[in-house]
Amino acid sequence: MINNISKITIYVENQEAAKEFWVNKLKFVIKFEQQIGPNMKWIEVAPSMDSQTTFIIYDKNLMKVQNPNMNVEHPSIILSTDDIDKAYSEMKNNSVEVGELMTMPYGRMFSFKDLDKNDYMLREDK
Repeated sequence: MINNISKITIYVENQEAAKEFWVNKLKFVIKFEQQIGPNMKWIEVAPSMDSQTTFIIYDKNLMKVQNPNMNVEHPSIILSTDDIDKAYSEMKNNSVEVGELMTMPYGRMFSFKDLDKNDYMLREDK
């Protein structure tokens, strides 16, 4: 059902400054960077190109506009699966509190909560 701890989203005030911090000061590499809207960029950094887990550097204020209920005061954890439909069905059948299955420009995903109501995302890796 879940294959990997895939991505951890770090919500920042300034994406470019945060990217420079991770790349220039901590010597991380940019694994992926793409414009995904007029005012939005998807940036992923990691210690090396071989790292499976990445940090997504995401604009805090844009996330507040997109999802006002999202807690952007701490990182978000994104897990990965290779079959999102099966994982969604299995979690629902196991009485896990799941959100809507969404299709975004960067993949299909849904949120879910643990027993303490902590939020996670599960994203399909293709």
